[in-house]
Amino acid sequence: MRSRFQSVILLAILPLFFWACSSRAEETKPADITQLKSDIQAMEDKYAAAEKAKDADAVAAYYSTDAISYNRNEEPISGKAAIKDRIAQRLAKDTTGNYNVYKVVDLFTEGNMAVEIGSWTVVNPSGTEKDKGHYMSYFQKSDGKYLCVRDMNVTSNPVVKK
Repeated sequence: MRSRFQSVILLAILPLFFWACSSRAEETKPADITQLKSDIQAMEDKYAAAEKAKDADAVAAYYSTDAISYNRNEEPISGKAAIKDRIAQRLAKDTTGNYNVYKVVDLFTEGNMAVEIGSWTVVNPSGTEKDKGHYMSYFQKSDGKYLCVRDMNVTSNPVVKK
């Protein structure tokens, strides 16, 4: 009798187990990497266009409110407002006409997070490369939209000692 009771309980619980596993699998569907890479590249293109237009607000749209940005040769800066202020100061000082080109090199995703590894190139108005390097941006998806919560970059050019 006891064995029969355990079998009935097991048969009653088994469908719940399969239902729980199947609903969890639906929640964590892997991202379409090709589409996400295209979406992130579009974000990078908007970022570059906003820099070229000297529009700090549009550049800052890339970041979440609690973002932290790690720039080379500077202390990290916290918060979208502070990042926007630093961007505005940099854009105001730039009189070279140089512009940046960003390219997604690799992308990794897990759940609502994505990590982009990319390359950047500074180009002068005549099209000559002036500097280049790499960056890493960490994104979190919120309300259906990815925003950068951490980024950092490095130059590939050696430091010229005077």
